[in-house]
Amino acid sequence: MTDPTLSSAYLDAFRGRFVGVLRWTQLDDLWDAVLARTDVAWYVYHVGEPPPRVALGAEQLRRALTGIDEMLRRDHEEDFCGIVYADSLTEPGFVKIFDPNNLGSSCGSSGETVLPSWTLSVLPPTDLPAALPPPNNRRRWWQRLFA
Repeated sequence: MTDPTLSSAYLDAFRGRFVGVLRWTQLDDLWDAVLARTDVAWYVYHVGEPPPRVALGAEQLRRALTGIDEMLRRDHEEDFCGIVYADSLTEPGFVKIFDPNNLGSSCGSSGETVLPSWTLSVLPPTDLPAALPPPNNRRRWWQRLFA
């Protein structure tokens, strides 16, 4: 039986092409574009928690975006955004949001997949930590020290 928490469509979308939201005004426009997509239901997933099985209603989505936006602007003490990525800025279907207090290398330049803290998607989410476990190279290195 296939595990419903490991949706290949969601993983394909997660691994797809994304555009960075560099300016706060672009983030405002992105939120407007998300809210304008009344043709789809949105899932808001806090990575590390169990993936939601139910999409949000319009008012719940608006509250979630307001809360995320307030947190990003408060905690990301920069005059630019740079921590939100969308598959499209005008007709989004998938958005990755990185925690300003736990950025690491969100661009993935290290070659390793860095998980966002939240995703917004029109697809039911997959349990990302289970589907994309971190590499074992550090663990193996640590174990060799004491072998």
